[in-house]
Amino acid sequence: MAAPAAPGAPVRDPLPVLARGVRTELVVERSRFVTTLEPVEDVAGLDDVVARVRREFPDARHHCTASVLGEDGELHRSSDDGEPAGTAGAPMLAALHGAGVTGVVAVVTRYFGGVLLGTGGLVRAYGGSVTAALAEAGVVQRRRVDLVEVRAGLADGGRVEAELRRTHVVEDVTWGADGWRAVLTVAVDGQGALRAELAAAGLEASVALLTRAVRPAPPLR
Repeated sequence: MAAPAAPGAPVRDPLPVLARGVRTELVVERSRFVTTLEPVEDVAGLDDVVARVRREFPDARHHCTASVLGEDGELHRSSDDGEPAGTAGAPMLAALHGAGVTGVVAVVTRYFGGVLLGTGGLVRAYGGSVTAALAEAGVVQRRRVDLVEVRAGLADGGRVEAELRRTHVVEDVTWGADGWRAVLTVAVDGQGALRAELAAAGLEASVALLTRAVRPAPPLR
């Protein structure tokens, strides 16, 4: 979980991530382009995906890759894996950047069909393969939130929890000898509004900031 930003600092939501991993296939002039598109969290994860695809298709001529990591997509790399320079990894990476996603690796496995596609044909095939896979996978928008701790006495915990669940995402609730405790998400710097909400409902509870985090954004209505 990320630490809170300095007071007054602008807060940007992180880039979206894949909704799910997919495998798609495109045939161009008898060449097969099999695209494996998967969400990954780090370099080790993407390396595992590339190694697995290579084991799965050991007889393929090329396994070209592109990946984007980091909340802002600041880590990225690509490989032509024997294709002419700039005809595979670069257009694949351009497709990922164009979709604005991060935490993703794309591996396009090519089986040569006997017809030379030329530089332009390869660029279109590799870039188009990743674009098609992205459309099938879908994306999940994300947002930054504050995780806060709310505490109340044993006598008030049930009523406080019921009120919070009406309008907030409550992630954890515990009861103990020292009272009731919940962890929930609020908008960035939203602790003051939460305190006012509880006070307006006539409920006594303490609110404390724990940390800043990233969560899936709610769907649009």
